[in-house]
Amino acid sequence: MKKSLLFSCLIAVCASAQATPISLEYQGFYQRLKQVNKGHYPLVELTFSVPNKKLCQINSGSITTEKESFPLTVTKDQRIFLPYDGRLKSDRALINLDVTGEIEHCNIAMQVRAKQTKQDYQQSEIVQIQTEMDALLSEMQGFPMRYFTEDIAGINFEFEPDSTVSIKIDGAEQFVTGKLRLSRAQISELKTLQLSVKPKVLSPWTNG
Repeated sequence: MKKSLLFSCLIAVCASAQATPISLEYQGFYQRLKQVNKGHYPLVELTFSVPNKKLCQINSGSITTEKESFPLTVTKDQRIFLPYDGRLKSDRALINLDVTGEIEHCNIAMQVRAKQTKQDYQQSEIVQIQTEMDALLSEMQGFPMRYFTEDIAGINFEFEPDSTVSIKIDGAEQFVTGKLRLSRAQISELKTLQLSVKPKVLSPWTNG
C-alpha cells in the first residue's frame, strides 16, 4: 500500500460539526519541531498545513497562553507557520484556528520539504536535499512515520496543478504537467537540472 508524506492524521481535530473555532495543544507540534531542530538540516524543514482548502478555509489563527496571545501567519495555501519555543510548551499554549467549512475536513497535515526551491540545480544540490530528507525521516520514526523505515525513492518537484513545465536534464528537454519525479537512480546519473519555472515544493517521493 502506497504511503503519502502528507500525514493528515498527525494531529486530529476534535470539535463538533457546528463549531467554527478549533483549538489544539501546542505541545504536539513542539515535539515534532524539536526533532527537526536538534538535527542539522540546513536545506529541509517540516511544515504544517490544512490542505483541504475547498472544504476547510482558515480565516485566521493565533497561539495563546493564559496571559498572552500572538497571531499566526497562514499562507494562501493554508500553510501554518509555528514558532519553536520551549516557553510556549511550558505555558501549555494552544493553537487556535478560526475556520469556515466542515470540521471533519480540517485535519492538520505535516510534510517534509526543501526550505527553498529554484530553477537550476547541480546534482550535488539535489543529492544533499535527498540525504537530509532521508536523515530527517529516519530521526522522526514512530507514528505516523512508522512506515518510513527505508530511504525515500527519490524527490518530487511540484508545480502549479495542470501547468506545463519545460524540464532539461543535462540539456535534454522534456515537458511535464504539474509534477516531476526523479528517482534515486536518475538523480545519481544526472549532472544538471534546469526548470522553466521554480517548483512550489520539493518533497520526498516514497515507493512503499
